Amino acid sequence: MSGAIDARSLAVVIFLGFVAVSLLLCGLAAADQDDPEHFYAGGATLGPVGGGLAIAGDYVSAATLLSTTGSVALAGFDGLLFALATVASLALVMRLFAERLRRKGVFTLGDFLADRLGDGSVRRALGVATLVVLAPLLLVQLTTAGHVMTSMFGLPDGALTGCTVASGALMVCYSAFGGMRGTGYIQILKVAVVLGAVTLLAGLVLARFDWSPFALYDAARAGSGAEDAYSRPGLQFGHGLVGALDLIGFQATLVLGAACMPHIMMRLHPIRDARTARRAGAWAVAPVALLCSGIVVVGLGASALIGRELLQAADPAGGTALLMVTGALDPGAAGPRDSPLFALVACAAFATTLAAVAGITLAAASSLARDFTRETGAQGEGKASGKEIRRARWAVVGIGALAVLLSAYTHDRNPQVLLSLSFSAAASVLPPVLLHALFNRRFDARGVRWTVYGTLPLIGILMVLSPAFSGTPVALFPEWDFHVFPLQTPGLVTIPVGFLIGLLASSRPAGGAPDERHRHRARWSAPARARSDA
Repeated sequence: MSGAIDARSLAVVIFLGFVAVSLLLCGLAAADQDDPEHFYAGGATLGPVGGGLAIAGDYVSAATLLSTTGSVALAGFDGLLFALATVASLALVMRLFAERLRRKGVFTLGDFLADRLGDGSVRRALGVATLVVLAPLLLVQLTTAGHVMTSMFGLPDGALTGCTVASGALMVCYSAFGGMRGTGYIQILKVAVVLGAVTLLAGLVLARFDWSPFALYDAARAGSGAEDAYSRPGLQFGHGLVGALDLIGFQATLVLGAACMPHIMMRLHPIRDARTARRAGAWAVAPVALLCSGIVVVGLGASALIGRELLQAADPAGGTALLMVTGALDPGAAGPRDSPLFALVACAAFATTLAAVAGITLAAASSLARDFTRETGAQGEGKASGKEIRRARWAVVGIGALAVLLSAYTHDRNPQVLLSLSFSAAASVLPPVLLHALFNRRFDARGVRWTVYGTLPLIGILMVLSPAFSGTPVALFPEWDFHVFPLQTPGLVTIPVGFLIGLLASSRPAGGAPDERHRHRARWSAPARARSDA
């Protein structure tokens, strides 16, 4: 009993400590948040190290921490591919976009495309894309935060709604009062907490196997029950042609969509110069790579120490593997939730989800405040008003309340479906729009609208007709079966379609004022950027 009391007390202390420190940081950052430049772009004051760590914190979500651990534990080689794709996505986006998206006075993707193309009409289309990408992701993160808080404190299932409301209240406080700088501080704190917890857990797992990765892998393969199949692709989606296509589509969606999320892109705009962008990129990718390495070790440890049957009995997708492995590493605990190690890891998972929902909410509210109104400041000048900041804060409150309400209806559904929708929308719309805008001189506002409004409905239709929506035990509606599209993730179809629509729109005779568009693009040419950096 004393062990349980100590573990629960430790959970309370760590939780209250994280909340107190994060609220203090937001309070310190809120002193000048009525200034639009500080509210939207306060992350520029963090410098390359702080800015990079804030990007890493925004990038690491519940999917990275919990789902990837479960995939490694249950699917072996497929899970390892997912971890590698997670790192590759951030590295690719930082290499392609970190220098090119920086721009003074640009706060959202709508601002960037409006300035880049010389046409403010694209803001609304980018606003729609932003909300479609972020809404399902926000629901998953908020629901996960409620589940983790319930497990952390050993509360009954009936307390889930209250925990979700509490998480939503903290999310609103962080986003509304902290702005970009305050949420940046929270992301840095989250990276330290999560990286420390996962590194400790990975070290304990390796110590169980005499610090031999080969012995760990052999034990994980034996615990999986899949034998040699654990070392080959196919356990996650199947070994047939459809399974191979699903794996390829999922990898492409993850690589192109994970780091193109609007709340991550939002942190690239305030970067001051190319040198700072390169240094921030290194500080963003390094901790994510280290974290994913630890996640792979912990996932293998879960398979080796717990076994496939128990992991799937707790969660068919393996989402509880990270928390369950703590009990196996602390056999002296009275129960799986009575371990101090469980308290530490659960608090790290809660910090991950809470910081993620804060960043997502701020990005969605900023898009609502700037991309859907006629009163947005002039292009490229960042002339936002105090009235707009108040509007953004009210948008934070509204989004938070709506997310808490909707999460009550999704907490017992498979989160993978919503994650697939969010990542597919991000991968199929944002990279085509950004790459065409940066490298295709004929691409204009019409191309943006065609890509957004042509690709998003296709994603929705294919998701509804896929086995992720109906017809399987882990589908969003397992009691129904009307799927006709064989792939669980539509990215293999919708990503090429997004690029093709943008190409077709730009191949038609351009309307409007081409000289105006070319004049805007000339400001973004490589020589111009080099001169500005100098």
